[in-house]
Amino acid sequence: MFPDGDGPSADPAGSHHERRIRSFQPRRSRVTAGQRAALRRLWPRWGFEIDGLRRLDLDELFAEDEPEASGSGQPNGPSERPVVLEIGFGMGEATADMAAAEPETRVLAVDVHTPGQGNLLRLADERGLTNVRVGNGDAIILLREMLAPGSLSGLRVYFPDPWPKKRHHKRRLIQPEFLDLAAEPLRSGALVHCATDWEPYAEQMLDVLSGHPAYENTQPDGGFAPRPDVRPLTRFEEAGLTKGHKVRDLLFRRR
Repeated sequence: MFPDGDGPSADPAGSHHERRIRSFQPRRSRVTAGQRAALRRLWPRWGFEIDGLRRLDLDELFAEDEPEASGSGQPNGPSERPVVLEIGFGMGEATADMAAAEPETRVLAVDVHTPGQGNLLRLADERGLTNVRVGNGDAIILLREMLAPGSLSGLRVYFPDPWPKKRHHKRRLIQPEFLDLAAEPLRSGALVHCATDWEPYAEQMLDVLSGHPAYENTQPDGGFAPRPDVRPLTRFEEAGLTKGHKVRDLLFRRR
């Protein structure tokens, strides 16, 4: 789709990683002219490939977003600003809204949907959001091989594929193995925020998060959380509500 190398690649990790059951299906559907223009112009600046070949230097990745020291022309040194990983952002509207509402928070937004990648880049550019970086590829590889221990202040997983058929439940993202993997880059006190409109998946999320020793529920009753004001309504949520689905939020902290 982008043969001259100025956009996201189809398979950034290539064949040097193990083959396994994945929780997502790559969707390189039709890209609009505006999304394509945003990808060509902004991907080299705000996009990155999840190739598993290097550890990300987050200060370098977000260097454009770091205020310069007065009169020096140089950044103020390593940033202590929080970095939140969002896995699966759809078309990016909610991601852009949250980034605009929390300009001090840096957002690593990861997806495999090319139109959504282009749309989020376009939204960030139009709204002057320099605190968003868009990752292309498998979030498992990012967590396992490209993020330093304790480098994340939060994790967001909103409306992941519920894989409703029982034979496909093994493809669901929120599993004990995923939580094991996420625990290392999440610093103590980091907020893990999940949301789904699929009740059986919500119950599974609650079970696996509650049963994992690295996480604790922020709700005193050990149940679901009210939707926090900081999370905007997403397209998936609106579609689910229209169908009569009940949306569940889960808010856990890294111990």
